[in-house]
Amino acid sequence: MTNVSKDGRVSFRFFRREASQVRIAGDFNGWKGDRLVMKPAGDGWWTAETSLPFGDYRFRYWVDGDWFTDYAAHGIEYSPIGINSMLVVPKPARRQTAKQPEAA
Repeated sequence: MTNVSKDGRVSFRFFRREASQVRIAGDFNGWKGDRLVMKPAGDGWWTAETSLPFGDYRFRYWVDGDWFTDYAAHGIEYSPIGINSMLVVPKPARRQTAKQPEAA
């Protein structure tokens, strides 16, 4: 599962009790699983964080040589080689400035 903050910080959580190594590969890192390594968080959970600019991304978890799709992410997309997880980092909202009182 994923969580995206307003500033583009992305938190990944993945459950696989028997895993010895979990990595995240996606179009945001050239599908290189060695660039975003997850850390064990206890009780079978794995976590990782990264920052991404706004946009739509595809990714999968690489677990001990097998690919896994995150069905709890922002959707899925079928590709020629399997099912990718979708991640949406929204564009930051523009700040509204306070209206100045009109001169009398």
